[in-house]
Amino acid sequence: MSQQWVAGFRSAVISPHEQFRFVEARGFADQTVREPLLLAGGGERIRVRLTNRFGREPLRIGAARVALQAKTDAIVPETDRELRFDGRAEAVIPPGGDIVSDEVPLAVEAGNLLSLSLYLPDDTGLATHAHMPMERAYTASGNQTAAVELDAPETLETRVFVTGVDVLAPEGTPVAVAFGDSWFEGTGTTVGADRRSVDVLNERLDRGWVVNQGISGNRLLADGTGEHALSRLERDALSVPGVTHVLLHFGINDLGLPGLYGLPMPTAEDLIAAYTELAVRIHAAGLRVLAGTIGPFGGAIYEGVSSPEGLEIRREVNEWIRTTDVFDAVFDSARAVEDPDAPGYIRPDLDSGDGMHLNDDGAHAMAGAVNLTDLW
Repeated sequence: MSQQWVAGFRSAVISPHEQFRFVEARGFADQTVREPLLLAGGGERIRVRLTNRFGREPLRIGAARVALQAKTDAIVPETDRELRFDGRAEAVIPPGGDIVSDEVPLAVEAGNLLSLSLYLPDDTGLATHAHMPMERAYTASGNQTAAVELDAPETLETRVFVTGVDVLAPEGTPVAVAFGDSWFEGTGTTVGADRRSVDVLNERLDRGWVVNQGISGNRLLADGTGEHALSRLERDALSVPGVTHVLLHFGINDLGLPGLYGLPMPTAEDLIAAYTELAVRIHAAGLRVLAGTIGPFGGAIYEGVSSPEGLEIRREVNEWIRTTDVFDAVFDSARAVEDPDAPGYIRPDLDSGDGMHLNDDGAHAMAGAVNLTDLW
């Protein structure tokens, strides 16, 4: 059977020096970082993608290993594999650079947690990271990459220096990229439970899978928490190995952050133009695009996020999304979770508690809004 490399896991990363961050960035020196990576799909061989995309100094990887995760910071010993880079055990990633490991034989399946262990011998400076991955990673002193369990680990709230895992899968395996904001990344869902909307959507699929490129706080039109959607589209969606479809969910942060930070509010026309440009570029790459409606945020507890102006723009843009022929399909995530008795608000039983993010049940409802026949 012919095979091809496709994305089995993806993590969109941000700069530690950006304007808006919700988890404090940090660096490492003479430490091992062990982080779980939830695989959306599997294969018989894998390779890992590491990054120093927003670093200001060279990043030295002193050792790297992968294994299946047993529990918390522990690995399944018989699955432990060393990662090498062009045949070498060490690698140096220049500022702004990315590297891909040599392939290793390791059979993995959808839903497996792959444990990546990196030894960082030098001072890394502030780390390129995913700031709200809804997983617990761990760090410990010295080179403990081969340890079954880490000695005296510290828990991390972020995911650092990794952007993906590729798997060798049957040729023609369809892969969708969930390209968007916190409603994909999973903010508000249970940490470590893998109940993000993308995780639930993957459970519904009988073939192919969706990789998660959501960034909490990300916007269509402006940088701040991650580069804006049009800027990162090529790298985080169009160039993902094996991609056939792109799912979009943006807009809440474009309409909510202006009130929080005293920024100008975009118009409905601004957002529609950005959505249209995304669709044009995705279609030009030969891919299909599915757009989600902008979720409700009327009950946001953060001062200034919810405003009559922002909610009215949301209504206008959502009506356009539902009726335009710009996209190949639409999934109405807003209607799936909106309180019918309070338009613009998340249903209380689906609200994480902050009025703008979904809990586990809400993420399940959002995933259910995607018609599987619109994928493959």
